[in-house]
Amino acid sequence: IQNLRSSTTAFTDLAQAMTAWAEDFAPGPNGERSSVTFRVTVVGLARDLHPLVRDDVYRIACEALRNAYRHAQASHIEAELTYGAGEVRLRIRDDGKGIDPQHLNAGRSRHWGLINMRERAEQIGSTLSLWSEVGAGTEVELRIPRSVAYGRSRRRGFWRRTLAGAGQPPGPP
Repeated sequence: IQNLRSSTTAFTDLAQAMTAWAEDFAPGPNGERSSVTFRVTVVGLARDLHPLVRDDVYRIACEALRNAYRHAQASHIEAELTYGAGEVRLRIRDDGKGIDPQHLNAGRSRHWGLINMRERAEQIGSTLSLWSEVGAGTEVELRIPRSVAYGRSRRRGFWRRTLAGAGQPPGPP
């Protein structure tokens, strides 16, 4: 239900969207301000992502942040968004209590966060990795291949089809 109501349509910038989400989520249930510090770092030149990919990346990020705020008892949470030539990578780290190893892969009974994150990652053709150690925090890493993250260039596809139709072999992807 949460995912049906949230979207990044107001934001095309993922770093800005994550920061806004953290500012909205950080206050506790009684309105008190959280003592957790949150920081987003962008590495590389930010590029527009395919809208469906952007929305799934945002939802995965929100779930990772939600888990860190609610369960980790962290004092620092950081997100790093890397726009690379070959992939887009999102890392979210906290310095909290970590995840019990028995829950790291399967999640907790009647909790769908980790399962949903993995399903979304698989759905968009990306790789999701989680590292955690009790007492040492948690790191979530999402790696999205360039062709998925940025979509295929229409212009390049046009020329590839045109050359192939003229008897020329298509070029590299």
